[in-house]
Amino acid sequence: MNGIEKITARIQADAKAEAGQILREGEQKAAAVKAGYQDQAEKESKALRQEGEAAAQRQFERLESAAGMEARQQLLGAKQACLEEAFAKAQEKLLALPDEEYAALLARMAVKAARTGREEIVLNARDRKRVGTQVASQANALLAQASAPAAAKELQGSKAGDLLSKVVTGANALIQGTALLTLAEETREMAGGLILRDGSVEINCAFETQLRVLRESMAADVAAILFA
Repeated sequence: MNGIEKITARIQADAKAEAGQILREGEQKAAAVKAGYQDQAEKESKALRQEGEAAAQRQFERLESAAGMEARQQLLGAKQACLEEAFAKAQEKLLALPDEEYAALLARMAVKAARTGREEIVLNARDRKRVGTQVASQANALLAQASAPAAAKELQGSKAGDLLSKVVTGANALIQGTALLTLAEETREMAGGLILRDGSVEINCAFETQLRVLRESMAADVAAILFA
């Protein structure tokens, strides 16, 4: 091999060696880049998984809260429905009483609500026809029983003349009907119960009104039960 061939061979060897070095360096850089991308991809994948898990947890908590709220609302609705049913059944039982018991109940209600003893008892058409007379009669009897002891106590220290005067006055009132509850000719639309009327003044003792008042008076106790 002459000098030129040797030089050429040397150049080729050097070029081959340099090319190999460049290739190796390129492969190392490519591997580093690949590793970097893999590491970045893994980090991003992990971040996405964590973000997804956090989002899923938040969604689960929202759904759980909404489900709890819905359950509480349904429970409250059920309790309120039970309360409505209880008052409705109470009214049904009152309306289903036998005539004798029903008349006695209305008479007691009239006596309790009476202020002057001269009120008119207003009933619905059905009740006026079936028990109206009994209600007025029993109410007046109860008023008489209630007023007799009070009158006796009041007159214990009175003179005979004063006592006689009161007896005569009371008798006149009874004869004239000025101290008696009377059954009104008029009827009203109501489920049951009565209305006491004295001129323009009325006291509403209809069952539906009394039950509503009772329910409102129990509002605090009912709320405590419903929201317990």
